[in-house]
Amino acid sequence: MTEGNFVDYVKVNIYSGNGGKGSAHFRREKYITKGGPDGGNGGRGGHVIVVTDKSLWTLHHFKYQRHFKSEHGGDGSGSRSSGADGKDVYIRVPVGTVIKNSETNKIIHETTEDTEEKIILEGGMGGLGNWNFKSSTNQAPRYSQPGIKGKELQITLELKILADVGLVGFPNVGKSTLLKTITSAKPKIGDYEFTTLKPNLGIVEYRDFKSFVMADIPGIIEGASKGKGLGHHFLRHIERNSVLLFLISSQSEKIVDQYNILLNELKQYNPELLDKQRIIAISKSDLIDKKRKDKISDEIHKNIENISFNFISSVSNFGLKELKDSLWKVLND
Repeated sequence: MTEGNFVDYVKVNIYSGNGGKGSAHFRREKYITKGGPDGGNGGRGGHVIVVTDKSLWTLHHFKYQRHFKSEHGGDGSGSRSSGADGKDVYIRVPVGTVIKNSETNKIIHETTEDTEEKIILEGGMGGLGNWNFKSSTNQAPRYSQPGIKGKELQITLELKILADVGLVGFPNVGKSTLLKTITSAKPKIGDYEFTTLKPNLGIVEYRDFKSFVMADIPGIIEGASKGKGLGHHFLRHIERNSVLLFLISSQSEKIVDQYNILLNELKQYNPELLDKQRIIAISKSDLIDKKRKDKISDEIHKNIENISFNFISSVSNFGLKELKDSLWKVLND
């Protein structure tokens, strides 16, 4: 999937159908000139329904359709015949889509499972026909109810990508290179900050035909939790990952400080992110010698408790097999 086709935020206008009018009809047949009221009810207006489709990975299809309108309910008629219900309109979204009211920013629904359906906007109720109003004191009501009008709403769709492993790190530490090396994904790669502007997904093939999904998320900078840089546009994607892989360059002078800054940004955005399993990978390790590796190992052991780490190089493939083993172990534990 190319970066330009990955759409994770879109606003959509939805309209539910009007309810049909009830009928004020009276029964008229041969030899029955003054039959009683027999006006039927109006049909319900169509709903707007969101349905989850696991075959979708992006909101790209909303680029071409931003308005969804369901049908109006049919009017009632004689012989107590009710009008037809309006046809519902279905909006297909990927798993992990959050639906919000654009005006209030309140969450309406969050999709978590395939094929689940949720009525986002109900159609108007159909009006009652005149036969519903007959009584011993009002045997010939000449009125019926109009249908209730449908509603309109602007909703915001936000996609939180669903992946087993999410790559977390500062810009230009080699996240895209790692994803390209161990998966078939083809992310944009460059020697400058914010090469990756949208998340990229790739499938990591493991032993015995097993696999897991890895997501390359745009680089974090200090202050991202407050919206600095790409801010909230990518931090929400980390919420759906089972394991967070912190990628830190071996060229960094203070590895632990880099890790703590990243961790703090996640905590400021959503403290629950700290409950996720974490692994550290020291990238570009082909550029350092054993003495430097030993120093980094000591620094991590002394300052970060209960975390596994790997030295890797996406260019030389050094340590990638061991990294896959570590990730698979954590995912299955």
